[in-house]
Amino acid sequence: MAEHIRIGDVAPRVHYAADGAQTVFIFPFPIFQVADMEVRVDGRVAASGYAVRGAGASEGGSVVFAKAPHAGSMVALRRRMVIARNSDFQPNGLLRANTLNDDLDRQVAAMQEFRDDTGSMLRANPGEAPTGLVLPDRMARANRVLGFDSLGNATAFTREEGVLRVPQVGAIARTVADKMGEVLSARDFGAMGDGISDDGPALQAAMNAAAGTGKYLLIGEGSFRTTMPLLLPGAAPGMTMRGVILYAGPGGHAALTLGDGAGARNAAELYKGLRVQRATLSDWVDEADIGILLRNLDASNVEIRQVEGFTIGIRTQGVERGFEDSTLQLGRIVDNRIGLDIHCETAAAWNNSIRYIGGHFANSSATHPTKDRFGVRFSCAPGAYPRHNAHLFIGPGFELQRQGTPGTVAAIPFLLEAGDERGIIARGVRMEQCSPFVARHTGGANDCVYEISYVGTYAFTGTAIDYTASATRAGGTVVPLHQAAAAQGAPRLVAAAENVRQRAFRQTIDTSGGIGFEQMAVLSGNPAGPPGNLTGFAFAGLTLFTLNADTVGIPTSRGLAFVVDCSECKEFFIAAEGSELRPVVMQFDAKENVLAEASPALLSNMNTVWAGSPSFCWEGNANLDSLVGGLAINKLQRVTLHANARFAAIGVRGGTAGAVLKALRLYCSPMYAPAVIYGGSRKWGVREYTTSDAGWVVPALAPGASATRDVTLPGVRQGDFVQAAFAKPSGFQNGGVVFHASVGGTDGADQVRVTAQNISGGSIAVDAGTLFLRATKPRI
Repeated sequence: MAEHIRIGDVAPRVHYAADGAQTVFIFPFPIFQVADMEVRVDGRVAASGYAVRGAGASEGGSVVFAKAPHAGSMVALRRRMVIARNSDFQPNGLLRANTLNDDLDRQVAAMQEFRDDTGSMLRANPGEAPTGLVLPDRMARANRVLGFDSLGNATAFTREEGVLRVPQVGAIARTVADKMGEVLSARDFGAMGDGISDDGPALQAAMNAAAGTGKYLLIGEGSFRTTMPLLLPGAAPGMTMRGVILYAGPGGHAALTLGDGAGARNAAELYKGLRVQRATLSDWVDEADIGILLRNLDASNVEIRQVEGFTIGIRTQGVERGFEDSTLQLGRIVDNRIGLDIHCETAAAWNNSIRYIGGHFANSSATHPTKDRFGVRFSCAPGAYPRHNAHLFIGPGFELQRQGTPGTVAAIPFLLEAGDERGIIARGVRMEQCSPFVARHTGGANDCVYEISYVGTYAFTGTAIDYTASATRAGGTVVPLHQAAAAQGAPRLVAAAENVRQRAFRQTIDTSGGIGFEQMAVLSGNPAGPPGNLTGFAFAGLTLFTLNADTVGIPTSRGLAFVVDCSECKEFFIAAEGSELRPVVMQFDAKENVLAEASPALLSNMNTVWAGSPSFCWEGNANLDSLVGGLAINKLQRVTLHANARFAAIGVRGGTAGAVLKALRLYCSPMYAPAVIYGGSRKWGVREYTTSDAGWVVPALAPGASATRDVTLPGVRQGDFVQAAFAKPSGFQNGGVVFHASVGGTDGADQVRVTAQNISGGSIAVDAGTLFLRATKPRI
């Protein structure tokens, strides 16, 4: 070399954070030869994949990687020489300067490396007096804790001898055993976590110890395989899992049970990071095959990160006592037939007031493709308490795999089959590959709201509730937010009779002395026949109504209803003002034939009763103004029609002989604009009838002469107001001819006689033109 190497005061080590692109890394310290350079990436020695440049240079050199270390990795370059002397000076021999310098340079370099190594060691402060920091003998320190005595000398203690004090004001000294026993670890009892060993006995021993001592349990990193079901009793305050329990035990058991059953109350428990996987996928037949069973929790917090491969992933269970007032944070709930089962086991148990945050309920496309699956189920054992109430879900996601389009299996996020659920609220629901229903109700569930934020198709698929034949209430409301969030707060008014009394008029089409109501159909509780279709059941007017000054009295045998086209819209909301009014619903198919008992209509806050023949209607089992527990909740009634219905009459009848109606309104979702059916080709709901006759040629009329013509006007009756007008194709009719109209015919039905009279002093030729007629029913 041109100049002998110089060893400056430079640390023999340098560190870099790789960015994924840099391949050249500089080292500022000298090395004698390439073998002196040690290269580490993320702490591990790299034996190849790079070249070292600059060996023998005083200013250092560089390490060039063939492939840039990945972004975020740590690159360390360190001089690491072999400590050996390869030269020897001969007595009376020639002492060469370069040889001597090489030896001295190597010694300095070795001392720099030594200083660098010792710089990161645990050592005494140089300012302290010498202390005994030599380790005790091997046998003296075996199975003991290394510590320091009162003089600061290193010594070995048993767990009961050594004491520790937290460096804070007010802290007290505690033994090492006491400090280490604050939290129990499954590894303290022999659990391996290698995914191969059977850790079941060790895990259960740890759980028993946690319950026996009232200590918190830690299951550390790793895969803990068990061939036996595990139980953490409620006496343990909680558990944290950093690894996963791999269940390889018999079917028909809960892999992990938390909390005591029977009448125990497991309060203020804390479970974090729970992960349970089944070693082999369940056949989805036995509902006793459960991943995590939570029993009788109260005011507790549960974090579940993963449950996979069971018939029921998670079950929250009340057993002779309640499961209540707790919060569950949900993670991956995958390949279970029922992801979360909210359950009551006995008549003395309950499951109320729970909050659920998140949760990804999913199945792979290959998992049991012929079997139904559900995200969340509300259930109870036979005879157990069925009224689960106040359950709030925030942001759950469902990807249940309906197996095809359309689906071949039920893949529904919520299944309510306990029978009497109340206040089930789901906000921000995400649905993909699910059935076109967010929920299925099989009983009397009430006050349930499902807010759908995303359904995977940017459409309204999935915004319905599937009511089975056993359902007794239409107790669910679905709020689809797709592209229409602002509209959800403004329900559509379908029809309104703000003052029913002012809509009354004389209508004698169906019966003498009948009373009709504008835009409304009159229903009979005992129609003759009985009729078989909409025209037969929807009367234009009937007797027995009492017309008060501002209200209408409705007997139990009469009803008033709006008739709607429900081909698309199946859910309506009815609002009535009055007293002793009973909601009624009649349904008709596409041919307007009446639907019978096999096609039930449901209400949201009361059960419906099938009235049977001859009225063929569904009606509420209570009056709209009757109180429930002192509250007027019966006034809040959603009407859900059967899927077979294409037309429906929705209204009220008298619940008692003294029933009074003031106003009636009908609403629906803003998604729909159903037509209200009255008038036109229908006989009900209109006061005015019109027709025209283009075939009358009025003869020439002498002074005072007249001509008559009889015109058929269906619906006109004696006592109706009738008017006539005449128009010629061109020119103007002489004002000397007037046209009079009166109801004619032998029975005064459907016939109007028009008289054209010349009231002038001269003859008038009227000739051909069009006759227009209007008849108006009188208000009463």
